[in-house]
Amino acid sequence: QVQLVESGGGLVQAGGSLRLSCSASGRTFSTYNMGWFRQAPGKERECVAVINWSSSSIYYADSVKGRFTISRDNAKNTVYLQMNNLKPEDGAVYYCAAARPTIVATCMGSIDYWGQGTQVTVSS
Repeated sequence: QVQLVESGGGLVQAGGSLRLSCSASGRTFSTYNMGWFRQAPGKERECVAVINWSSSSIYYADSVKGRFTISRDNAKNTVYLQMNNLKPEDGAVYYCAAARPTIVATCMGSIDYWGQGTQVTVSS
């Protein structure tokens, strides 16, 4: 059993930056792929970024590539999402997720654990 807790959400001006953190409980953190999803009202949940257990493979959605950076610190059981040059359309509830490990990071496969989400609002 793993519990994920997100933090770092808030209100930011367009063009600004924000860093989300996800802290995981348990000793199994380093064996999981970790990802960030987001969901805005009336829209489907979108896979934003995924990182494998060793940080050797990373996936980004085209909409955030070049602006967002996912990273992890296995010693601290924490995964981060650095968001730069934020746009109003980035506004959503962001969820941390954990999935069984793969060599290549993708958004495929079932999610084993979800965080409760943190709100990101980008004003124009």
